[in-house]
Amino acid sequence: MSTPRQKPRNDDGPPGHESPYIYGLYRHLTNDLGWDVKVVIPSSQKSWIGKAYHIKEIVNGRYYYPREPDGQGEISETSRPLKDSEVAEWVLLDGTPATCANIGLHNLYHGEIDLLVSGPNLGRNSSAAFALSSGTIGAALSSALSKVRSVALSYGTVIHPTPETFHEPAHRLGARVISHLWDNWGLDDGGIRQGEVDLYNVNIPMIEGLLSEESLTICWTRIWRNSYGRLFKPNNTHRARDPAAQKTISAAGPDSPDEDPEGTRTGILDQQASPKDVENLVFKFGPDMGDLINPAASSVPVGTDGWAIRKGWVSVTPMRATFGEPTDWNVEGEEDMEQKVWKLKL
Repeated sequence: MSTPRQKPRNDDGPPGHESPYIYGLYRHLTNDLGWDVKVVIPSSQKSWIGKAYHIKEIVNGRYYYPREPDGQGEISETSRPLKDSEVAEWVLLDGTPATCANIGLHNLYHGEIDLLVSGPNLGRNSSAAFALSSGTIGAALSSALSKVRSVALSYGTVIHPTPETFHEPAHRLGARVISHLWDNWGLDDGGIRQGEVDLYNVNIPMIEGLLSEESLTICWTRIWRNSYGRLFKPNNTHRARDPAAQKTISAAGPDSPDEDPEGTRTGILDQQASPKDVENLVFKFGPDMGDLINPAASSVPVGTDGWAIRKGWVSVTPMRATFGEPTDWNVEGEEDMEQKVWKLKL
């Protein structure tokens, strides 16, 4: 089996309450697989930011030294030798996940990385509504556009709070899936890297089946093309002291351990928002996502990532680093473009 030089990153920041998974996966990739792993991650929570880059801001960085047993560690402005119980030197950047991916590949470890793993994300990144907003997938897309094999890995929250006993089996399964993909990377005639699949999006539901000897069923899927509605709410300035009015969704998104297990639903803030609140042009992120977190079974097409998560299966979705196009678009040469030329005068 080949051993890639691998660079993980996530969109949840360094180990902590809203980033509980990255250190555990790091230990499995280094200890179980024996991979040489470099870590470059945002210095703070950057969920829901997609594939955005910082282009005007100066991106500052610091060094981070995770310790056993939970990855909590010390930050340093300069690189230094490891202290007792510290396991590695990581890099924190004040940038987006895609920014971290590009700087890691082209500035910090240029020519040294064979595979980028983005995640594990706290929460699912299944379906178009989540995937197009995901910083985790955004970093993998960034890497894929640099012609580096990339895997986005997310752990879908099902039980609130997720029992800690699920963490280790999820890491073991995630590491095995990533290792299998590396050794059996798929082909895609439309891929930008020598006809290979550009990237994979992997979603592991955090459910009790992880504890079984058989673990979870793994299946190939496609993205569920769903949609969302309102994402923002008027900021109820005249009720600013009301705790309900002050509540905002966690920066980690709707699957955060701090969020309602039924999703962020229409409630008191919507009921109390007046026309004047809207006229003030002050809004905050407060999506109504109950139907995305817990969709009706009849609304989720069989074979999609959303369908697999509902069944308690692991979804593995091959992706291209591009926006989707109609499936019947096929042009072999300029003569085929005659059928694409508009025949009307505007």
